[in-house]
Order: sequence, then structure tokens, then C-alpha cells
Amino acid sequence: MFLNTAVWIRAVMAIAVGFAISFAATPIAKMFAQKIGAIDVPREARRVHDHPIPRMGGLAIFLGFFLSVVLFADITRQIRGILLGSVVIVACGAIDDVTPLKAWIKLIIQIFAAVIAVLHGVVIMVLRSPATFGDDQALILGVLSIPVTVLWIVGITNSVNLIDGLDGLAAGVSIISSITMFVVALLVSEGNVALILAALMGACLGFMPYNLNPAKIFMGDTGALLLGYVLATVSVVGMFKFYAVVTFVVPIMALALPLFDTLFAILRRLLKGQNPMTPDRGHLHHRLIDMGLSQKQAVAILYAISAVLGLSAVVLATSGAVRTWLLATALFLAVVVGVFIRKTLKGHEYHPQQTNSEEAGKDAAP
Repeated sequence: MFLNTAVWIRAVMAIAVGFAISFAATPIAKMFAQKIGAIDVPREARRVHDHPIPRMGGLAIFLGFFLSVVLFADITRQIRGILLGSVVIVACGAIDDVTPLKAWIKLIIQIFAAVIAVLHGVVIMVLRSPATFGDDQALILGVLSIPVTVLWIVGITNSVNLIDGLDGLAAGVSIISSITMFVVALLVSEGNVALILAALMGACLGFMPYNLNPAKIFMGDTGALLLGYVLATVSVVGMFKFYAVVTFVVPIMALALPLFDTLFAILRRLLKGQNPMTPDRGHLHHRLIDMGLSQKQAVAILYAISAVLGLSAVVLATSGAVRTWLLATALFLAVVVGVFIRKTLKGHEYHPQQTNSEEAGKDAAP
């Protein structure tokens, strides 16, 4: 499948069409956002931009992704569920970009979108890992399959949204994750899944020129929630069901940066006695900025980390000589990234900035 010419041709076309539509639609999305007042005004300390910027750029990403999938992928029952759920997610994000929704309302909508996918067969039935369960064993989820799937989809959806704090960060990390899962999908003969990821890749690439620092438009919740939802659901369809080729660790590695940043954020807030949904300036990208790095430097470091994790995921999906070469490449890349990060951070110290909520708490304290 990896060398299947027909799949590669369709994948290249999916990327090209997704790119072209997203690139052409982003200026229109920007004008639309300005007209309806979907503007990100930096009133909070956790914001890193200093002037109002239109959001809802995710509409362009969605249009490029959706049309590219319809044109080049086979619309199976599962893919139909993903597309229907993505419509719900985009609607939720668009409303939130104009009039912020309460966290519990967004959570209910996200669960609803996840259930739509589940009802169309997007379900994690088994967690397989040769290293953990042996050569002929697997963890059968049974009645837990649906709640585990919903938790995975909602969790990844929100994790991508939470890293959308620097220009180009969420889109770039999503591109790297898409490339990772695209390669793995081809390795396990999931050509249709690869085409979905190619469409997402192209749509994100088309948006990137407008979103790189200094950003002309943000993707907003419209885009960030969409990217998380698609990556989560596609990973269920293409990554979770192959024993001895792809373990459940692969999608976790492919999405490790947003996933673990979110887990640490929740843990950090709980240890402080805060609501885990309370925004703060403790995310990894905020910490890099608070060390004195520029947005471009911080984003470059996070891209590099994501790329190493992505290559590691591909290593887990291979075997034999290919795995040996990829492992060597991953180790070399890890060393290069480590040296790059060390050199970039040299002379920088962490100086945390307070969020408005933290400042308010200090003012109110006796």
C-alpha cells in the first residue's frame, strides 16, 4: 500500500485541492469575521498578541478539508460520521468565536459530536500492544469501548484547542500529526484514512501563510476544535485496530504534544485547587514566551519536539531494517533538536506572568 501509485496520486490531489480552497477562502473568512465581530481582543495576560485580530479562519480550513474529502476519499459509514460530527464541531466553534459559550455547553456539544462518530462505527474496541499484552493478547474494552472512545475524541479535540496560543502553532502541530498518521496509515494499508489526512494536511497548509507570525487571522475555536476532532476520530479509524503493527501507543505519540500539555494543565490547576477548565498561562508555549523567546523561536521548538515524537510513532509502526533506520534517524533528530533547544534557551530564565484571574485573586486576598 505504501507504494500504491493510485493512492499517492489521489493523496497529492487531496493535498493540492485542500490547500487551494483553504488558501483562497481564508481572506473571505477574515472579511466575514470582521463583519460579524469575531475579533480576538487581547484583554487577558495569557494572550501573546497586542492588537485585535480576526478569528474564524477555521471556516476556510473546514471548507478545504470537507470538499477535498468529498472529492477524493471513499465516503464510508465511518467517514460520513466524521464529516457529520465535524459540522457540529465547526458550528460550535463558530458560535464560540462570536459569542463565547460556557465551558459546559461546549463540552456537551463535543460529546454529541463524538457520539455521532461512535454511532457511525468510529469506536475503539480493543487496545493492542505486543509489549504489554503479549504476542497473542489484547485488552478487549467491551462495554467500556463507547465511553473510552468518547473520552479520547473529546480529550484530543480540547487538547489541540488548548495549544492554539501562538501564531501557527496549532496548525503546524496538526500538520506534523497528520503527516505522521498519514505515513502510518499507508504502512498498514489504510489508503482511505491516508486520504482524509492528506485533505486535512492540505487545508492546514493553505491556512498557514495567513497564520504564521505575525498572524493576519486566527483559526479560532472554529479551526482548533475541528483539527482536534478530525485527528482524534481518524486515529480511531486507522490507528487503534492493528495488532503487532500499530499499537495504541502510536496515536498517543502522534498527538503527544497537545495531549500531554493538556494533561499537565489539568493536573496543575487541580493541585492549585482551581477549576481544571480555568484558563492560565502555564502551557508549554506560554512558558517558552515567558523565558524571553520570540513567538517564532517558541513555535520552532514545539514543531521540532512534535516532529521527533511523530517520527517515533512511525518507528513503532515499522519492523525489520526499516525500523532500525528510522530509529537511528529518530535518535539523531532527537539529539539535533536537543542541541537546538539548549542553544535557543541559553541565557533565558523563566519569568512567569500572572493572568488576570491570578491578579484578581491577589487583590482580593487579605
